[in-house]
Formats: sequence, structure tokens, C-alpha cells
Amino acid sequence: APISRLLLDEIDEGTVDFIPNYDGSTQEPRQLPGRLPFVLLNGASGIAVGLATEIPSHNLREVALAAIALIRNDQLDDDEFAALIPGPDYPGGGQIISSAEDIRAAYATGRGSLKVRARWKIEELARGQWQLVVTELPPGTSSQRVLEEIEELTNPKVKAGKKALSADQVQLKASVLGVLDAVRDESSKDAPVRLVFEPKTSRIEQSELITQLLAHTSLECSAPINLTMVGADGRPTQKTLRQMLTEWVAFRLQTVQRRSQHRLGKVLDRVHVLEGRQLVLLNIDEVIRIIRNADEPKAALMERFKLSERQADDILEIRLRQLARLEAIKIEQELTELRTEQGKLEDILGNPGTLKRLVIKEIEADVKQFGSLEKDPRRTLIQAEKKAVVEIKVVDEPVTVVVSAKGWVRALKGHEVDPVGLQFKPGDSLLTTFACRSVDVLLVFGSALNGSGRTYSTPVSLLPGGRGDGQPITTLVELESGTQPAHYFAGHAAQTLLLASSGGYGLLARVGDLVSRHRSGKAFLTLEAGEQPLPPALAAAGSLDDQVACLSASGRLLVFPLSDLKLQPNGGRGLTLMDLETPDSLASVAVFSQALRIEGTGRGGKDRDELLKGASLAVYLGKRARKGKPQDAIPKAVRVVAG
Repeated sequence: APISRLLLDEIDEGTVDFIPNYDGSTQEPRQLPGRLPFVLLNGASGIAVGLATEIPSHNLREVALAAIALIRNDQLDDDEFAALIPGPDYPGGGQIISSAEDIRAAYATGRGSLKVRARWKIEELARGQWQLVVTELPPGTSSQRVLEEIEELTNPKVKAGKKALSADQVQLKASVLGVLDAVRDESSKDAPVRLVFEPKTSRIEQSELITQLLAHTSLECSAPINLTMVGADGRPTQKTLRQMLTEWVAFRLQTVQRRSQHRLGKVLDRVHVLEGRQLVLLNIDEVIRIIRNADEPKAALMERFKLSERQADDILEIRLRQLARLEAIKIEQELTELRTEQGKLEDILGNPGTLKRLVIKEIEADVKQFGSLEKDPRRTLIQAEKKAVVEIKVVDEPVTVVVSAKGWVRALKGHEVDPVGLQFKPGDSLLTTFACRSVDVLLVFGSALNGSGRTYSTPVSLLPGGRGDGQPITTLVELESGTQPAHYFAGHAAQTLLLASSGGYGLLARVGDLVSRHRSGKAFLTLEAGEQPLPPALAAAGSLDDQVACLSASGRLLVFPLSDLKLQPNGGRGLTLMDLETPDSLASVAVFSQALRIEGTGRGGKDRDELLKGASLAVYLGKRARKGKPQDAIPKAVRVVAG
């Protein structure tokens, strides 16, 4: 390609050092004297031992103008520099939807990730029909890959170790097939990318089909940036975009300086030779006589005319026709031109301003030839957009979530569900029910393992309904190996829960803070060795008079204001709820307003509960993190609940 000349044209002009190749059989350049920063123009991708690089390609004109700006002013303002290179320019086009701030942050640190999506057009067909045609793809995405993803979405395979499709797979299949009828690849020589998507019906909203495709395929994906490169010092280092371009500018100035020095040496050598010829032409007869008669004509010429060895060799090798009168005129003209060039080269080498102006002029010439707006326009559109997210439409209605003792879950319509009439598999029974709404979320709190109190979540709308036994919770979430579901809660994302551990610590968190996008859940409550999470207690939102009750395994009770605790949306260890003496542990917590109910067993072993309020409750009031007082209402108290 013609542009490759910008890499190789100056390689024999003393611009770079040569070193032995891998086996020492020949010499190779240590670096190529690129007239433009090709590491940014072409980009690079690779993985080495302990290192990786992901340099995106850029627009030639933008990079060249930024380089010129840095040559003119090495203290260029960051805002001005960012405006010159707004972002990568991928060969396949596409659209960068990340904000200008995200792009700038990636360039400023040398590492980041940009959101890139395909570009498309809507083609109107006969009788009101239409089709979506994708014409540009994000980097790293191919038509074949998109077709394979569509096939996986519309015809999913059962995952290894599973007996049936998961609820997510079934829902995703129905969601995609609800808007997409067919897809085909019409790419050709004339249309490098042409993916055609036909909607289920013409009445489907165009934005709905587009959002489904962007959200579930690589038509929208992340493009990494990792500006790691081997610098002038020979060491691979992660650099900022400005550092990369500044280093190239220094390299280019040095390259042009070496080229000028190399050319000046050739000019001076030629001037020296021509001055010798001039001298010979003035004494041609004597020169011929010396050559004919002397035993050592070279030495004789050097002694007689004060010539250098280089000049004497040239005269002895010269042809007679080059000693004609016309040749003398040509020599004079060439000397004049060479001395003019010598002056320019010496000015370049002696004046940094002249050197910079020359480099700028050459860059501008290369931009005009290879990077003009007509020849190389920007291919990738930079326009910030929100990431495509498919919102599953769920009818907001009252439901009752039913959880069995063996972890089978289901959601029944309405709140008038009679627990007595519920059926379960043989050997299973009712654990608990939650009256909530179909738009709420079911939380699962796993048993402790290695200090990790993980929480898992699944939308209530995904729970099976009807009259069946439901579905094992393990098919909806991926429990950490070695753990079991310990507690459950179903409610709205804005509701607040008190989460506590048997070690006496606790914190407040909203249901939405506990929700995870991953089936593997998230580590939220930090536990010490031997501790277990307690059942979550619901805290009424906005109630300033609510109190917290803490019951220890030994029967001590402590009540303190809920305001002593704080929301910790990122989880953690929490605050000390109750001061416990070894080997005592926290058995139960509750959030209540006026009355507190203690449940347990009496002296006869029968179930018993006691309601505390007013004066009977005031006895246990105290400050958070105190030991509390022994309660004697129930000999074997096991838990406290709001009265």
C-alpha cells in the first residue's frame, strides 16, 4: 500500500540503528522511522507473559493534528488535546456510546473500557412492512458471531448438569421470538456488512426490536483500552494517550535530525569531490601529464594540488568526457545547489524552530495525501447514548410467595392464601409465606462459609405459579459450594431490613442493595468464623420511634432505638448490636414500634409467647452495644417479633 512508504522511505537515510536479527545472519532496524504514529493509527492487540495491550485504531487526520499541536506547544491544555482526538476510530465503523468523560478518563489513565454499538438503518417495504439492516459492527464482532448468538437465544440448549432449560433461558427465548421473525446475512462484495432482521409483525415498535438485539447480542459490546507499548527506552509500559504521542513527537524530531545530519554528510562529501574536480579542470593538461608519467599518480596528484585521498580517487576514476567545458558549468551549478542545501541543513540542525517547522510541514503533507476528509473521513460515530437494557414488562399485582422447608418456591396470585390448603411434595412442608407484589424481589440468605454472608436474589415474577409444587430455589440461583439457603425475604426494593449475625453485629440495608445481577449472588454481610446470619427483620420506613430488640441465646434482652444504626448500602461487618460474653450468641433480632412479643417454650415444654409493652418493656431499654438484662417471662426464649 502507498501509505507503507511512510514507514520505510527513510530507512536508508541514517534515521535508525540496525542490529543483528534473531540468528545473526543479517541486520534489521531497531525501529522503523515512521513519519506518523502508526501505533495509534493501526492500533495493536496482544498478550505476553504478564503483559497485555489493547490499543484501538485512530483517525489519521485527528492524530496528526494533535501531534502538530504538541510540536507547536508542548504545554498544550488537556481540554484542547482531548478535543483534537475525541476517541478511537475503528475500521468497521460503529458508534461509541460512552460519554466524552469516560473516553477522556481512559486516555488519561491508559486503561478503560468503551461501550460501542452497531449502526443500522430502517428500510421501508411494501404494504407498511419494514426491516432492520445493520451496516456497521463494533470492533471484534462479526456477522457470523451475531447469527450464532441469535441461534443460541432462539434455540437454547440445556446447560451441563441441568435437566431442563432455566427460567432465564425460557424467558429470554420468548422475549426475542416475540419481536424477531427472521434474520439473514446479505453481506457481499458491494456491502461488506449487511445483516437483515425482520420483525415479527410490522406493528412492533422499531425501538423495541433494536433494544432486544443490542441488549442480548454483541451488536452492543465493550471495547477495552490498554495503552501498553514498548517505549523509546525499550521497556513495555502502560502510558496515557498524551504520553504516547509526546514520545512519538520526540522520536520524530530525533529522526528528522538524524536524517538531516546524514544528508548533510553526503552533501559535504559531494561538495568536497566537486571542488576537487573544479581544481582539475583548471589544470587539466598538468593532471594528464602527471597521470601518464608518474609511477604513483595518486600520491603525485595529492602532493601537487593539495588534494585529499577522496578527491584523488575520484579524479583517477573519472571519465575523460566528464572533463569537457560543458561539464565545468554543470559542476558549478551543482555546487551552488549543494551549498544552498548545506545552508538549509545546517539551519535545521542548529535551529530547533526550523526543525519543528520542517516536521510540521511533512506531517501536513502526509495528511493531505493520505488523511484528508475526502480520502479518510472518520468512520466511527461518537455520540453518547444509554446502554441498551430490556425492561421486562411485569403486571403489578398482589401475590403470595410460598417457600417450603426443602427450598421449593412458588408465587400464588392474591394475598388470601390459606396455608393449610397448600400442597407439598412428600416429606416437605411449609416454611414461610410472604405477601408481596409481582414486581418485588425474593432474597435468599445463604448459610455462612469462610466468613462470607452471601445474598442471592430473583424477581418474584420469575417464580412458578399455579397449583404445582413450585421450583427448587437452586434452579434460580447458584448457591456457593458447601452452603444452603438459610433465610428468605420477599419485598420491594425500597424496604429496609435489619441484618444481623450470631456474633452480635448488624446493619441496616435496603432490599435493593442486596439485589445482584448475577445468579451467584453477592457477598454482603461479613461474618467471623463460626458465626451465622440471623433471619432479617423488616424495619418500617421513616418511623423515628421504632426500636430494636436483641435476644441472646442465654435469654438476655436489650432494647435500643433504631436510630442508633445506620444504612450500609455496601454491606460489611456492621455495628455492635449487643455485647455478648463467650460462649453466648445473638439468637434473634426484631424491629418494633410499641409492643414486643417474645416466643419460646415454658417450663412444661409447651410453646409460649409473652407480649411486652409499656412498663414491662422499659426494663430492657438501654444503649446499643450493652449486655442487656436477663428476661424471666419465658424460661427458654428463642426469638423476638414485633407485637
